[in-house]
Amino acid sequence: MGNGAKAAQKRERNAKDNKVAKSQLKSNVKAMDIQCQICKSTFLKTTRAPQLTEHAVNKHSKSIAECFPSYDAAAAK
Repeated sequence: MGNGAKAAQKRERNAKDNKVAKSQLKSNVKAMDIQCQICKSTFLKTTRAPQLTEHAVNKHSKSIAECFPSYDAAAAK
């Protein structure tokens, strides 16, 4: 058996093992369910209160309750 046959066999074996990479973009878009009521910016559901507070203060000079009235800090933990 020559080296060409070995290379072909290796390519066949590797082709079987290769799995198609799946993108998480669609699932990330679905997970963005926290929305600022003022500018309509969306945030991932895993976003914590300090980030939302930073957004509310820096962008709108308002409190987290005014920008994100449906956000419940106790439920986010």
